[in-house]
Amino acid sequence: MTLAAADFDFLLPPERIAQHPAVPRDAARLLMVGETLADRSVRDLPDLLRPGDLLVVNDTRVIPAQLEARRGTARVGITLDRPLEDGTWHALARNARRLHVDDELRFSGADDFTATIVAVNDSGSVLLQFSHDGTDFQDRLATAGALALPPYIARPHGPTLQDATDYQTMFARHEGAVAAPTAGLHFTPALLAALAARGVGRVDLTLHVGAGTFLPVRDDDISKHKIHAERGEIGAEVASAINTARQQGGRIVAVGTTSLRLLESATDDAGIVHAFSGETHIFITPGATIRGAEMLLTNFHLPRSTLFMLVCAFAGIERMCAAYAHAIETGYRFYSYGDAALLSRA
Repeated sequence: MTLAAADFDFLLPPERIAQHPAVPRDAARLLMVGETLADRSVRDLPDLLRPGDLLVVNDTRVIPAQLEARRGTARVGITLDRPLEDGTWHALARNARRLHVDDELRFSGADDFTATIVAVNDSGSVLLQFSHDGTDFQDRLATAGALALPPYIARPHGPTLQDATDYQTMFARHEGAVAAPTAGLHFTPALLAALAARGVGRVDLTLHVGAGTFLPVRDDDISKHKIHAERGEIGAEVASAINTARQQGGRIVAVGTTSLRLLESATDDAGIVHAFSGETHIFITPGATIRGAEMLLTNFHLPRSTLFMLVCAFAGIERMCAAYAHAIETGYRFYSYGDAALLSRA
């Protein structure tokens, strides 16, 4: 199947981009996408799922990954991406071409917090060796860093204290994400209790969402687009629970595209999920065979984005284009703080 980025374009009125989440979180609207479309609410999930179904959620925790640094008198914007096994950090840098190996960066907000540039890549990324590690690093990052909110969330004065709460799921446990797994933002303790009472199970996996999630698809030939690697982990007990649920007739419901991407990275051709620990750079496009989940709960994504391509791979291009047209026409709220869709696998 030969597809171009233009095949995944659509016009979204700016007023459809959510600037704040629904209050409470589970009050968001929910578009069911299957053979037909149905307008529901996230609170309806217990009625829309069946006993024996299994939710798979991402328990990554967003870190304050946006940093302002100086190299001498020059300002440099740094967005952390992911830590590497050797202790360095992969990061995106504004004005990366002006940076050189062995340059020292000093970060605003923490006087003794510095990093040395280990490598500069053609892609605009750098490798950094920070002056601190462990809890010392986390403490200084909490002081010097800020949330790397998506650019479509208008915060002219930077993220607010409310964003620090709003942009974190109730499942967040393991620090390391640059961006929130936004489908998880819709859950509340009351909704989880109702799902449990319905007989719907839940397991957690971890995929640390990287800065690459914000990068656009620049080449119209989508086969040339490369997704940045992201770190993920599925424990053996979690993999076993997923396989058992499916064997017993339950549906696997991936909560978010991040959960689905890691599931697909860990699922073999027979549909068996295995324990996973490492990096994935899987790029799911129409024509791919989806084995890791039967349903997908997800937010509404940007045009021409890798995530819109993923949902089209999951539910079908025509079906998703029709769903997005309906969502725009009927006032659904889009993107990270927006409403959700529950997709059945095509």
